[in-house]
Amino acid sequence: MRSKKPVLTALWHALDEAAFGHDRTLNLRESLPSAASARSRADVWLRMRQAMKTEDVLVITGRGNQSFNGVGVIRQEILALLPSLRRRGVVANWKEHTPGSFIVGLAPLGTLLAAPRRRRQEPEERTAAAIPASLAALQADTISLLRTLATRNLQQLGITDVQPFVEQEMVRSFSVLAIPDSNGSSGESSLRSAIQKAMEEVD
Repeated sequence: MRSKKPVLTALWHALDEAAFGHDRTLNLRESLPSAASARSRADVWLRMRQAMKTEDVLVITGRGNQSFNGVGVIRQEILALLPSLRRRGVVANWKEHTPGSFIVGLAPLGTLLAAPRRRRQEPEERTAAAIPASLAALQADTISLLRTLATRNLQQLGITDVQPFVEQEMVRSFSVLAIPDSNGSSGESSLRSAIQKAMEEVD
């Protein structure tokens, strides 16, 4: 008798594709990355999705049936990453969708900007785009957007005389919104999109 398991698995995949689509699905099972690479890819991808649109996404890790002792290394790595992303204001919540996938709810960008700064960097944060000593290398329109966002953030905190704090807030906003690309550098167009989305939320 033919096993029903492959049929059921194909059905689950079809339902997931219909519900989330390609853009809202990160499939770590297909490429079989190392645990460290999977963590880094998930970190960047989730931040990119948050900057584009705040909605639920699907992260497929696989069950890890072929892993040593049957323990899914990638699954465990993503489970360890998600609480860190929640503390950083990227992730709002998550739940197991299947034994090899998670539905992740992304937090509004305002949560990311309001997340408290910590003294100790977590491992994945050390690979993020470096915070420049000056923002002079950015294009003029990007600097203008950062300044507007910084001013609005400070005003929301009840600060009336924002000028002494604007530059510091601009650098802080840059540090949390800049998303490194595959080469480790920050894409300025993606940064501008994230700033504009953050301003829409502030408004």
